[in-house]
Amino acid sequence: MGLELGKIKIKRFADGEIYVQLQESVRGCDVFLVQPTCPPANENLMELLIMIDACRRASAKNITAVIPYFGYARADRKTQGRESIAAKLVANLITEAGANRVLACDLHSGQSMGYFDIPVDHVYGQPVILDYLASKTISSNDLVVVSPDVGGVARARAFAKKLSDAPLAIVDKRRQGHNVAEVMNLIGDVRGKVAVMVDDMIDTAGTITNGAALLHQEGAREVYACCTHAVFSPPAIERLAGGLFQEVIITNTIPVMEKNYFPQLTILSVANLLGETIWRVHDDCSTICLCTKGLQSPLAGRQGCAISSYKVKKDFLEP
Repeated sequence: MGLELGKIKIKRFADGEIYVQLQESVRGCDVFLVQPTCPPANENLMELLIMIDACRRASAKNITAVIPYFGYARADRKTQGRESIAAKLVANLITEAGANRVLACDLHSGQSMGYFDIPVDHVYGQPVILDYLASKTISSNDLVVVSPDVGGVARARAFAKKLSDAPLAIVDKRRQGHNVAEVMNLIGDVRGKVAVMVDDMIDTAGTITNGAALLHQEGAREVYACCTHAVFSPPAIERLAGGLFQEVIITNTIPVMEKNYFPQLTILSVANLLGETIWRVHDDCSTICLCTKGLQSPLAGRQGCAISSYKVKKDFLEP
């Protein structure tokens, strides 16, 4: 984006409380706070809320919370009695802290946008992954897109349509408990095909590795795993590096520690996607083309815009 990160001081007191102080004026500015609520989710979420409050009290004109990964998004409904809908609670907290707008990437479910009482710009990481897959020498006749569960069918169908209108297969599973999945059967034909499994996130990797094992049993030639958010809770790395996948393709909406790298892992950058969306929000331009088609042009030429009004906190916008 051709911008310097805004200067901000963040520290922890001895009792664990978070202290935030802006080191430069943001009065009358459009402020973009880039902060994924990834593990440690509670620490990062609280840090974001305090930063929003600090900007509001410093008379910022507009405050946009740029959340590449929205934590608690899976708690979007009650599946049993006496459960919390934590996604709505977090949305309320961000709104009440003083945010005027939210920019999020690949929310777990579309209804999460409705939990916010402020505008939400929702962009997708799929175009970044699609561009990478298009660069690989895989015949379109050999491709099949696989949804690792029934809930992801719409996502996989949209992905398949953009990937040479590839056929679709579905893994049917039953979940025995939180972070525990059991694969039941496969709907569709993958024999002799290159299977591309698509999901919004990989947490413990139980769902996607069980699905990959089933695909190999059904005769798939190769299996690729693609997701936007790499949560990678243990034992995800051991499962993904176990030899079931030709390649595991993720984006950098969540920082991946170097100790979690493995040979099959490919990390793609969403820097251009988020950077272009931020420019469009600032310029009051439409973002619908980014939501439906992805980034069509580089950020070159944007440097002529007024950039002094941007204040960002972290380095996710670096390619």
